[in-house]
Amino acid sequence: MSVIYLLISISIVVALAFLYIFIRAVKSGQFDDDYTPSVRMLFEDELKNKTEKKSKTQIEKQN
Repeated sequence: MSVIYLLISISIVVALAFLYIFIRAVKSGQFDDDYTPSVRMLFEDELKNKTEKKSKTQIEKQN
C-alpha cells in the first residue's frame, strides 16, 4: 500500500513539473505564431472574394 502513495506522489510532482514548464514556455512566447501573419497577406484577396461570393449567394437566396 505504501508503494501506491509513493507512485501517486511522484506522479503529482512530475505533473506539476510539466505544468510549470508549459506555463513558462507560453509566457516566453514559445507558441507564438510568427509565420501565419506574413503569409496571410498573400491569401487576403482570396478570402475577401470568398466572403463576397458567400454574401451575394445569401442575398440571392433571401430574395
